[in-house]
Amino acid sequence: MNISIRFTPQTVKTLIGRLQDAYRVGDLRLVRRTSALLDLNRKATILEVAETNLVARQTVYDWLKALMCHGEDSLVYRHSPGRKPRLTKAQKQQLSSLIQAGPQAADFKTGCWTSILIQQLIQREFSVLYNRYYVCELLRNLGFSVQKAWFVSDHLDKEARQCWWMNTWPQINLSWPRILIRQDASRA
Repeated sequence: MNISIRFTPQTVKTLIGRLQDAYRVGDLRLVRRTSALLDLNRKATILEVAETNLVARQTVYDWLKALMCHGEDSLVYRHSPGRKPRLTKAQKQQLSSLIQAGPQAADFKTGCWTSILIQQLIQREFSVLYNRYYVCELLRNLGFSVQKAWFVSDHLDKEARQCWWMNTWPQINLSWPRILIRQDASRA
């Protein structure tokens, strides 16, 4: 069955404007959909439009029906908000407080947080098991960043170095056994 579809000039103008907007923002789904509808207006068949755009014929019919029923409003793709978070905002605030208090306040024996420790803390406090790699993203979303220990050498402190040379080194030097090393004549 061949169906001939003709849009009003205003509808064609709207479709062309939406097509240009879709190209500008890089919305490829909307580019394909709008192009398909414009192709229908140029006397292409439903089957040709479906094959050109690599979609099923029913998809083209659905696009056409949506345009006819809802007009220009049907030419919008809404982004899915994603999965519902497993921790509520209140629980996230409580988690932030627990993290800021430190691992020892949360009954861990270490002084530094790791993603595994925070994973265990979340499971213990909220009965929610997160992947340890997602824990890092969760912490970033809560405003935390990775902190690495910064070690400062003792030799930079002149007074501490002088004290070490005067008190500690002589004790170490006297306690070492004296070993004489002879140079082998055959190796020389």
